[in-house]
Amino acid sequence: MLKQPISFEPTGRLQKLPPYLFAEIDKKKRELIAKGKDVIDLGVGDPDIPTADFIIEALSAAARNPRNHRYALDQGMPEFRHAIRDWFQHRFGVKLDPDKEILPLIGSKEGIGHLPLAVLNPGNVCLIPDPGYPVYRSGTLFAEGIPYTMPLLEKNRYFPDLDAIPADILKNAKLMFLNYPNNPTSQVADKAFFEKAVAFAHKHRILIAHDAAYSEMTFDGFKSPSILEIPGAKEVAVELFSLSKTYSMTGWRVGFAVGNAQVIALLAKVKSNLDSGIFQAIQIAGMTALQEGQKTLEQNLKIYQERRDLLVQGLRDLGWKIEAPKGTFYVWIPVPAGYTSAELALKFLEELNIVVTPGNGFGPNGEGYFRISLTMAESRIMEALDRIKKSHPHHSKL
Repeated sequence: MLKQPISFEPTGRLQKLPPYLFAEIDKKKRELIAKGKDVIDLGVGDPDIPTADFIIEALSAAARNPRNHRYALDQGMPEFRHAIRDWFQHRFGVKLDPDKEILPLIGSKEGIGHLPLAVLNPGNVCLIPDPGYPVYRSGTLFAEGIPYTMPLLEKNRYFPDLDAIPADILKNAKLMFLNYPNNPTSQVADKAFFEKAVAFAHKHRILIAHDAAYSEMTFDGFKSPSILEIPGAKEVAVELFSLSKTYSMTGWRVGFAVGNAQVIALLAKVKSNLDSGIFQAIQIAGMTALQEGQKTLEQNLKIYQERRDLLVQGLRDLGWKIEAPKGTFYVWIPVPAGYTSAELALKFLEELNIVVTPGNGFGPNGEGYFRISLTMAESRIMEALDRIKKSHPHHSKL
């Protein structure tokens, strides 16, 4: 027996990761629930609407078929890739080669995390939107790349100022993440923005990875375009999609990457060394969702839009000046004067038993904002608004 316990220290890669800024809020949330408090969780981006029955039934039938019990193909079932091709052409008018330009993923998060390993050498720069999904940064750091922040500012309508990126950064930049409809700001992008981004990528020989996880979560008649609709985009871009939000399948872990054939092959090589594909029954369920899920999606969007309208109007009545978002199921809200985003989130939790997400959890440029998710029933959103109103009857200072 050893007298001294062996200590396993985190690697340099892990030490570079930003601290988990939600730890204190999560801890307090658990404490309040343990005390019997009625906590309204408006923080998590996880649909409360259940997965549709027809998708569950497709999974159930496929799970009973012994041919689906073996290792899946790394590049996904041909039937699933063909379903993605058909959905993509119908939705965006873009033709994809199912054998070379489509790669099923164990959720788009997995693809985002693995992509830097496929395309970045140590010391290469990755351009990352801030505020933004934390995996853009962590995936870059795991690949020993250098993250360079592109601020998403309200004055720029939450688009990156590509012209402001210094020449010496661009010289070493190999990858750029974009995300529209955007988490957390809920901004949507039109084709004009993607045209500029594609031209920028061609000029500087940079790969764009467009995170389109919320492509189908849009309102008021807005339809989010694909970056691949832009001429020349396939030469410089891949796009990552998720079935999680679209079909209420977050726990199922299924998505796909499409676009540049060479990059898709590189990502497939990384994946073939790290996973053994997606359980085939889930691929069959995903195929069913893409083929038959449009009506369910429209019904779900109607529910989210009603929640959005209720929350936005309720916050406006309490003195907040906010626009109704055209995409995602998030509302991005300015923090009242006198608070940091973390202080406000703790205040909401401790005094009102409401969980919201502080903006600084998405990067330094998220400071001054907080995010509310529309993944709670209208009755719970109304209860949250009522708590805010009762707690702060004059609400000019909250």
